[in-house]
Amino acid sequence: MADVTGVAETAGTAATAEATEATEARGVADAVRAAEVSAAVAEADEWRRVVAVTGAADRAAAEAGVRLAYRLAGLDEPERVEWVASPREAVARVLAAPPGERGASVRDAVRSRPWAAERDAWHAAVGRAAWSAHWQRTGGRLWDTTRTLTERIATGVVAELAAAPEEEAAVRLALLDAVHGQHDAPWLAAFGTADGRLAGLAAVARSAGWWWPYEKVALVAERPTELHRDEAGRLDRGDGPALAFPDGFALYAWRGMPVPAAFLDELGSLTPQRIRAEENAELRRVMLEFNGYDRYLEESGARPSGRDETGVLWRIDLADDEPVVMVEVVNSTPEPDGTHRTYWLRVPPRTRTARQGVAWTFGLTEESYAPALET
Repeated sequence: MADVTGVAETAGTAATAEATEATEARGVADAVRAAEVSAAVAEADEWRRVVAVTGAADRAAAEAGVRLAYRLAGLDEPERVEWVASPREAVARVLAAPPGERGASVRDAVRSRPWAAERDAWHAAVGRAAWSAHWQRTGGRLWDTTRTLTERIATGVVAELAAAPEEEAAVRLALLDAVHGQHDAPWLAAFGTADGRLAGLAAVARSAGWWWPYEKVALVAERPTELHRDEAGRLDRGDGPALAFPDGFALYAWRGMPVPAAFLDELGSLTPQRIRAEENAELRRVMLEFNGYDRYLEESGARPSGRDETGVLWRIDLADDEPVVMVEVVNSTPEPDGTHRTYWLRVPPRTRTARQGVAWTFGLTEESYAPALET
């Protein structure tokens, strides 16, 4: 019996040791992953800056990153790296090149597969729920505005290069070959890129704009020369291009809405008659916002449609569009100079009283709106 007990004790000791080693190993692995998570969160702020960088690319660093990305993908380096001034020029060059000059696209090997492998590694290490939370702390903070920006650029390229409907498919296919460089920042922020399989992609993103990897040649675009956005991250400029590249490729926008370049030229001389004459409802809204609702009401001789203790209700009827309904309210707290500031609150077209409109801005019904102190 003593022998059996001794064997059991020995086995138990070994099992305990193995369990301890396994626990320690898991602890080390968890610590390593925790450090990676912490580093990625800290790095997210850097990638926010990268998205907004304008000016000349660091060509030497970008080209080194391109060649590293090929090597990490198990590919031969491209025979040459060619520079273009914008995504538009890159697509035009792709479409004009003779078949076989560039070789096949290697985007899948250079970008898609490494990213999928990195994502799967994170899922396996931390679980999908933890990954989701990590994404929200890192890449998710950049995703919406950056994705919108890349979509706008692609739309602009299609608009300029696809003169006929049958040409659009070819342009879009060429755009699918692109790696988005600095605009891949959301994913790079989430994964962390100090080293590993994404190091080449990260190096290009920090140094240049979009790029096109092919077997024989990589086309790399310069970064924008100008980028203007509002507080919500939307393209926004009233006196020129909101986004511009060195070759003149540009996008014009007002608070995120695309507008023709010529449209901006007349914003400084708007009249109520010109605003009413605009047939495009979206452009008419831009005119109203730029001009100012209060100024439009004053210059058009509008009259209030309602008045109560909360403010004045104004209504602007527009052809082929829903009416613009505003509540004019006066801040009861005086400014330092003793004056009282007036605010204009846009409310739903169905609003029938100023009180109802003010209540709506607080998410309340007119009956339940009863402020204890108005400010």
